[in-house]
Amino acid sequence: MEYQPVIGLEVHVQLNTSTKIFCGCSTEFGSQPNSQVCPVCLGLPGCLPVLNKKAFAYAVKVAMALNCRIAEYTKFDRKNYFYPDLPKNYQISQYDLPLGEDGFLNIRQNGNIKRIGIRRVHLEEDAGKLIHVSDSSLVDFNRTGIPLLEIVSCPDINSPQEAYDYLISLKQIIRYLGVSSCDMEKGILRCDANISVKRQGDSELGTKTELKNMNSFRGVREALDFEIRRQVKLLENKQRVIQETRLWDAQKHMTYSMRTKEEAQDYRYFPEPDLPPFIIDAEMQREIKKSLPELPQAKELRFIQDYQLSEYYAHLLTSDREIADFFEYCVKLYPQAKVLANWMCGSLLAELNSRNLALGELNLSPENFVDLIRLAQEGKVSNVVAKGVLRDMIDTGQTAGEIIQKKNISQISDPDALKEIIDIVIKENEKSVRDYLGGRENAIMFLVGQVMRKSKSKANPKAVLEILRSRLNK
Repeated sequence: MEYQPVIGLEVHVQLNTSTKIFCGCSTEFGSQPNSQVCPVCLGLPGCLPVLNKKAFAYAVKVAMALNCRIAEYTKFDRKNYFYPDLPKNYQISQYDLPLGEDGFLNIRQNGNIKRIGIRRVHLEEDAGKLIHVSDSSLVDFNRTGIPLLEIVSCPDINSPQEAYDYLISLKQIIRYLGVSSCDMEKGILRCDANISVKRQGDSELGTKTELKNMNSFRGVREALDFEIRRQVKLLENKQRVIQETRLWDAQKHMTYSMRTKEEAQDYRYFPEPDLPPFIIDAEMQREIKKSLPELPQAKELRFIQDYQLSEYYAHLLTSDREIADFFEYCVKLYPQAKVLANWMCGSLLAELNSRNLALGELNLSPENFVDLIRLAQEGKVSNVVAKGVLRDMIDTGQTAGEIIQKKNISQISDPDALKEIIDIVIKENEKSVRDYLGGRENAIMFLVGQVMRKSKSKANPKAVLEILRSRLNK
């Protein structure tokens, strides 16, 4: 391309504390509008904020996981702006002394590692939510005051796909830390993007626009792709790109202007007078660092080394901490890592995707899952039957043994029983028999398939192949 995109992302993540950042109101999602509010989060006169210790620790934890320099001295500031869903008409945020700065996150691009800088990580309170109905708007203040973490990347991202991969990696890390569910459908994770284009080789950046209203990572990628093409077209036609905020319309697949962009001084930041500065001393940093789990990229590398898995399987298994922990528990019960990985990355993940469920929502324990795999490996049931048994286990919560016994679907390995079915298949498929005897080796696999069909997938395929070869070669 003649033009190079320059992209920076601002990600807002609600932290999953049980109470809000500066008061004791509940953060539970889905409650009746305006049922989780108090004088503090409504900004009534005479009410003072008190910082939620867990929210602060969670924020430091994320900053550490993103390799940030942790501030020993930090403070909160008032960001002044007027909006219907901001009851105080200012937001308590952090301006010049964020709790984390100068971090980075590595993403994989075409087999290589690219480092994306993290400019800052800071903590603030969320605003309320506007609900637009016909010719008016309603305000729900339940979300007001929920602890919100803002993670600002450096403008190191140069394509919509890089932005997508950065967001996926960031979400994985935050979910591994256990500090947020990152559910975009519920607004728990939100992303804004700053995008400009410049000619290849130019040192000067182009005029940026800010993109909002993107409610999925795919939406972010599509919005950036459209905006790059829009800006390039303007420049090619000798027109000017205007600094503005634009909204993404997912139905029309286009962005449109919302407002011209305010500069930082419009917010009139000043130190929050009702909160003292905070010291993040060495002891606090040590305690938080000790609580950090093994993060996705480190776990992926260990899975490759310790379990001799492919990069593909290791990446899938470590994409979610719950899945990775389930796999490692299964390996302790049945030390056949490659067999387990094959089942988890195939049949089990397929069940999760088709049901749109998390692993913890399934009626499936590691013990029962391993029992099923063991039965399949021992030839008690065929792999085809075992996949159906897995579905039944998830549906009913029963063990593999109970389902196999109830449905009478044990695998047939007895030679006499198999010979009866094989004789029938040989008689019914004389052409395939002639093809095999004439040198077409793959014809025998068709015959094996016919035996499996007649036995309703209960025949042991290895035994079938062995008996068929013996009978046909005679």
